[in-house]
Amino acid sequence: MSFSAEWLSLRERFDMRARNPVVMNAVFGAFRNKQRLRITDLGCGSGSTLRTLSPKLAAQQNWRLVDYDNALLERAADSAAALNVHVETVATDLNRELEQVLDRLADLVTTSALLDLVSERWIERLVDEAAKRKLSVYAALSYDGRIEMTPPHPLDEAVVHAVNLHQCGDKGFGQALGPRAAETSIAKFMQRGFSVVHGPADWTAFEQDRAFQREIVGGWAQAAQDTSVITAKDISGWLSFRQNEIADGRSSLLVGHVDFFAVPPSVA
Repeated sequence: MSFSAEWLSLRERFDMRARNPVVMNAVFGAFRNKQRLRITDLGCGSGSTLRTLSPKLAAQQNWRLVDYDNALLERAADSAAALNVHVETVATDLNRELEQVLDRLADLVTTSALLDLVSERWIERLVDEAAKRKLSVYAALSYDGRIEMTPPHPLDEAVVHAVNLHQCGDKGFGQALGPRAAETSIAKFMQRGFSVVHGPADWTAFEQDRAFQREIVGGWAQAAQDTSVITAKDISGWLSFRQNEIADGRSSLLVGHVDFFAVPPSVA
């Protein structure tokens, strides 16, 4: 599964604002004494995690940017020039090649907005590889199923239910964990002895954030339609209401996400 560069660009400001500062500071603190850092970014997209973390990490950074989409990899690599870091891009299918990707030496594995798309078995593979190779893992912006919309509409609860149902479909990694991704991942890392810092990383969109809100509610309407748990007529009415509230500057949204940083027992 891949996302458009336009959507990733639109959401980046909200992603950066949402990232949990306590979790990020734990990442920075864990590597504050390292002069050289090797980072593997899984599902890097257009490079948002690179742009967020690199200014506060070690002077010498080597990033391996991993994604399925060559066009997004090119965008991510282009943004590295202004950051004074070394970048290598890897185009691969992370469902099939996860172990091979992690076979290269790294100090830190990062990922953003990926874990809610993968299966429980894929998470187990990630935890196994991290434990075997003593890898610290920073996973940001995993959707956790919480959605708040203002002003309310009678169909909000049904739409959220449909969205969460849709999130659990196969996104190319088997049946996705969807809203259970963060809690499942944290539990599995802790079972293997990892020390885990975690916290909420919620998107917040306010009245002025019209383009972002329009994109989100349009996606939710499509997801609800795909699940067939709400009639097309009801979805259309709900979407019209939401779009009108957004256009008139009366709408705000909160979309729940979770960040976590897992450190292996030999490092913690």
